[in-house]
Amino acid sequence: MRYPEEEFDDHDDDTPPYWNAGQHLPQDARTMGLTAHVPDGALLDFAGALDATKLKHRVTAWVMLAVFGMPVLFYVLRLVIAMTPG
Repeated sequence: MRYPEEEFDDHDDDTPPYWNAGQHLPQDARTMGLTAHVPDGALLDFAGALDATKLKHRVTAWVMLAVFGMPVLFYVLRLVIAMTPG
């Protein structure tokens, strides 16, 4: 059984394929010089690739929010405790 050539080669222009790293970076991040090869750019690229229609992606986004939000929450709590008389 032979498949048509178009089925295998539907990407004939010079742009990189969609699965390459760096395809989901916002234009502002690219303007600042971020790429998917630096930690901040890789994180932005990963977060930009998440799809809100998929349950695993939503769970991943919430976990990322908790991981990056907890240090801020703990710092604010420490400031509040330090400023209260007691």
